Amino acid sequence: MEMEMKMALLYGGAVMLFIWSLYNYLGYRTDKRAILNKNEKILDRDKTRKSMISTVGNRFDTTPFAERFKVKLLKSNLSILPSEFFTIVLFCFSAITVVLNRFFELTLSASAFASIIATLAGYWFVFLIRKNKNIEVMNNQLSEICRLLANSTKAGMTINQGLELVASEIGYPAKTEFKELAYNLRLGIDFETVVKDLGKKVPTREFTLFTAALLIQKKSGGNLTKALEEMAYTLEERKILSQTVKTATAESRFISYILPVMPIAMILMLNTMMEGFLDTLFTIPGALLSIFFLIGMTVSFVLIRAVSTIRV
Repeated sequence: MEMEMKMALLYGGAVMLFIWSLYNYLGYRTDKRAILNKNEKILDRDKTRKSMISTVGNRFDTTPFAERFKVKLLKSNLSILPSEFFTIVLFCFSAITVVLNRFFELTLSASAFASIIATLAGYWFVFLIRKNKNIEVMNNQLSEICRLLANSTKAGMTINQGLELVASEIGYPAKTEFKELAYNLRLGIDFETVVKDLGKKVPTREFTLFTAALLIQKKSGGNLTKALEEMAYTLEERKILSQTVKTATAESRFISYILPVMPIAMILMLNTMMEGFLDTLFTIPGALLSIFFLIGMTVSFVLIRAVSTIRV
């Protein structure tokens, strides 16, 4: 029993060190990519990847499926390629299979089956919590956009020149949309059409108000600078309030994530201590209990998330 406890501690420490190493590696990659993008012109580096694995990844990224999936990643504000995403999914599947087979003493087929379920659940969960994350980030950038546009009009620039300034100064992802907007204006496309297209791409109340203010000023005139400054101030106050609410509900949201994991972890731990503990799950009563358990966990997760989600 003492030896099993030591082995469990060693396995747990190894998993924690692996997660910590992966976290640091991903942070290093993010910082490296930001530095390279910032100094792209100075470095004049070749963007094409050279290794055989990278070549296969590049070919996959040009397929119609990958192009459609890239849009899904952008909407979730995940700045990785489809090939990188599915490599991570494959790695998670392999890691979960090995951990369940070696550490929790499940058979290889049961480990693979549980790993498939866990990977699919993780895939669904990632895109559920990051649904339209790109639009949310743009919405948070709107106060800065209003401030930049107000300062440009105060300095004597036209609205078109102010939008050009926003496109050059604002960060991603709003930068992409405003660059396209500024480019369309340079092509001679009608201002109203371009601004309405922006409102359709970002269908939030804040952007609808922003586009309406631009269109009204363009048609009827008025003090656009003051309107944008007031809007920027209001949006910043709302952002502070939203962060306060998120902080206050952080515990409930954390519980909603931990609650489904704890019973599963306890069952797997008991399986290592009591041989054949999971055999009852493969009987008809055990299967029914498993179904009821999954339904209950899903309902509790949805209810906790509904209670802890407060829209500002």
